[in-house]
Amino acid sequence: MPSSTEVSWLLELTLAPNTTEAFTTLMGEMVAGTRENEPGTLIYEWSTSADGSTVWILERYRDSDSAMIHLGTFGSRFAERFLAILTPVRMVVTGSPDERVRKALEGLHPAWGAPVGGFAR
Repeated sequence: MPSSTEVSWLLELTLAPNTTEAFTTLMGEMVAGTRENEPGTLIYEWSTSADGSTVWILERYRDSDSAMIHLGTFGSRFAERFLAILTPVRMVVTGSPDERVRKALEGLHPAWGAPVGGFAR
């Protein structure tokens, strides 16, 4: 089994009706802020269903420290607006999150995946 400090998750959310403009603005701010200020973020991709009602966010971090930086920024800058328009449905966390990350995410009731094989390039 490959050894890695990386932490990844896929978060599925439901977008509230009639919030497309607020969503687009918020997503743009979050993507730009993450790109500019969080070098430990390796992947940060947002996708939507064809009808726009479901959102998936794929995130991958170099390590737990990088994930915690992102979660701290999210909490202080974006959480209130995010949770006003997006409702978490499910989350799957993979990689090697430390106890800080586990505790920070426990309110989302994620499924925790343990590494068993594979590779990343």
